[in-house]
Amino acid sequence: MEPLDLRLLQQIGPLDDQAMAEAEARQRNLTKPPGSLGRLERVATQVAGITGCARPRLTHKAIITAAGDHGVVAEGVSAYPQEVTGQMARNILMGGAAINVLARHVGARVLVLDAGAKAELSPHPALISTKVAPGTANIARGPAMSRTQAAAALKAGVDAVQAARAHGLDIVGTGDMGIGNTTPSAAICAAFTGLDPETVCGHGTGVDEQGWRRKVAAVRNALEINRPDPDDALGVLALVGGFEIGAIAGIVLGAALERIPVVIDGYISTAGAMIAVGLAPQCRPYIIAAHRSQESGHGAMLDWLQVEPLLSLDLRLGEGTGAALAISMVEAACRILDEMATFEDAGVSGREP
Repeated sequence: MEPLDLRLLQQIGPLDDQAMAEAEARQRNLTKPPGSLGRLERVATQVAGITGCARPRLTHKAIITAAGDHGVVAEGVSAYPQEVTGQMARNILMGGAAINVLARHVGARVLVLDAGAKAELSPHPALISTKVAPGTANIARGPAMSRTQAAAALKAGVDAVQAARAHGLDIVGTGDMGIGNTTPSAAICAAFTGLDPETVCGHGTGVDEQGWRRKVAAVRNALEINRPDPDDALGVLALVGGFEIGAIAGIVLGAALERIPVVIDGYISTAGAMIAVGLAPQCRPYIIAAHRSQESGHGAMLDWLQVEPLLSLDLRLGEGTGAALAISMVEAACRILDEMATFEDAGVSGREP
């Protein structure tokens, strides 16, 4: 697969100030006290700025769940065997996973982007097959991938957004499927924030205390051996990242290029967003954080990104589950902005000057 030409990212522009001003003016005239719907009002204004439409409507919704495997599972960092990545990717394609249930609930379609799963996935209408390689190398022993492979993973995400846009796309959520991927995510968090591995490593999908200690040691080794430079986001991805993390970064960048709001899921998706912002800081305003997960380093990631999550539900599943729930809230915010009556429309007396 061709790598992403990073010069393309220069095309990401700022939010539309005029659309946001018009949205804020309408918010002040809706039949409610100013600011009484809190974050919903601010999110709707943000979406107005992203889309350039003062009254945005989110009809076409999609979750793109990126899949990839990780050589670092050899260090005993996961409670599940590596073959679960492919098995769960197939489950998602068949519509049986949690993300499918929640996506149906919010009216979103689910796409699986195979960026680097070890298993071969059979053709399926919802499968985007752009496998860079069948899993990364072990980050605790050396680089995860080459810089060329990292750029190819980014392009897979950008291309996935563009392909989805051709079939209608007003908002996109990111998701992940990859056994062991909280370990490279923790390494990315530590690389950008400078925090100690013990602070940013959580228990993932349920490793015990010994598994957690192996995970901390793997992240520490990855940082000491590879020495990722936080000022070189592509290098961070190549040295300690994952193919699905790179694809998620590409989804964030692709959404910003297409002026589409992107709702990032939990720990792994936020690691991808950190890579995206490291490459193109101007994409930050296009990001909506779905939730604060149970992973111990997630709060530090969100603080680094300067984004405030919409939800806090103790989620730690991934797949895009939190993103699906948050998309429902973002759509509700935009419907309030678009459909609620103004004081003049309703014949209701406005606030006294």
